[in-house]
Amino acid sequence: MDDKALTAIALELYALPFDEFMAARTAAAKSAPAAGSGAAKELTAAVKALPKPSVAAWTVNMMAVHEPTVLARLADLGQRMRAAQASLNAASLRELARERRTLLAAAVETARSVAERQGRAISATIAADVEQTLRALTADEGAAAAVQSGMLVQVLSADGVDTVDLDGAVAVPGAVPVPRTPALPTTVSPHSASEAEAEQHQRTTAAPAARLPADQPRLKAVRETPRPASPSALEKARAAWAEAKSAEEEATQFAAERQNQLAEAASDVSELTRETRDLRARLKAAEEKLDSARKQLATAAAEAKQAARAAGKAQRSAVLAHERVLRLGNTRG
Repeated sequence: MDDKALTAIALELYALPFDEFMAARTAAAKSAPAAGSGAAKELTAAVKALPKPSVAAWTVNMMAVHEPTVLARLADLGQRMRAAQASLNAASLRELARERRTLLAAAVETARSVAERQGRAISATIAADVEQTLRALTADEGAAAAVQSGMLVQVLSADGVDTVDLDGAVAVPGAVPVPRTPALPTTVSPHSASEAEAEQHQRTTAAPAARLPADQPRLKAVRETPRPASPSALEKARAAWAEAKSAEEEATQFAAERQNQLAEAASDVSELTRETRDLRARLKAAEEKLDSARKQLATAAAEAKQAARAAGKAQRSAVLAHERVLRLGNTRG
């Protein structure tokens, strides 16, 4: 199967408004290369199998398409946070945690705006899922790549300890670049690879008495090379405490925001309940008026029918009376 073709199709599908995805996916599967070869059949099946994203994942995809710089800023912040954590820089971690709160709040508002421009308003619950996904972006390089791919199908979450679980999170996992793992520091010899091999061969074939003098200057140089000082237990504890404090502040603010959203939602429910009650009362009154009007209409129709009959009878009587007058007049003449 052509992975590049599948990725190109997926990118177009996941950039569409939410309600257009299913129809567009069906059309894309039909317009895939004609069946005949195994690869063409596999591509058609793969397109049909592309999952519809959740509303929150779709909202994040809309940001990847229409507001990529917002995600790029969050990804850059995540790199700086990981660097600060690796260097046990407690002060920097606290400052970066405050910056993340600000950026996340602004990013969620941007997500709301982007979703509305694409024809769908998101609820407070969806906004919370979007924020959770963007928070995961800052915590993990793999999550950042998944979010910025624009092919997210489900929300992400980060616990601050383990890497973000990306299983089933991206429509075409192979299209997301794998995060590069930095190589561990090693002692680099000043010799080239060929020189090192020659030196190793010489050491292997040389007599032990001859090898000792050659090795002694190198051992002495290694021993005299100052080793980088490892952070003390106190420094590690302070960095861990700073990170824990930052996490506590974020969790407290997150809980406060959710409490405010809960209060707003409860207020909305209460107001809508009252409005619904009023509308039902007005509907009941309108139905009663309608029923009364229908009865009046029926009565008026019956009375009109009777009046029409009476009018017809009176008209016939008048005609007969007129004819009699005419006959009597003619007789006298």
